[in-house]
Amino acid sequence: MQSSIEIDRPAADVFAVISDFSRNPEWQSGMQSAVWTSDPPLRIGSTYEQVARFLGREVVTSFELVALDPGRSVTIESRQSSFPIRVTRAVEPLSPDRCRVTADVAGEPGGFFRVFGPLLRVVAQRSVRGDYHRLKELLET
Repeated sequence: MQSSIEIDRPAADVFAVISDFSRNPEWQSGMQSAVWTSDPPLRIGSTYEQVARFLGREVVTSFELVALDPGRSVTIESRQSSFPIRVTRAVEPLSPDRCRVTADVAGEPGGFFRVFGPLLRVVAQRSVRGDYHRLKELLET
């Protein structure tokens, strides 16, 4: 699933937010916390843990940074979760003060959530779109 949005901010400013996963709760729905479990700086192998609420359940996920193109894109994969997932967040400059952010999300629910697979795809897509609209509001205000 892919979602993108244009944001009236320089690409570097936007990348600074989308690559600092500890800021996820500021713009991602249901996100309760995201805490780095590795030391800075951001690099391949960096890790963090997040806690979110989804369908009335608490979901704890450990992530590892698996690809990094500084200022352009970052890819994470879950390492321990009932939602195996891979997410790439990319920023493309459109002008000095405008960029396009694209999220590419791939994964299949496991455990309790496996039963709801087809429904979860629809819910996840709607959630991702909403998250990136909140990111746009956060960065443009």
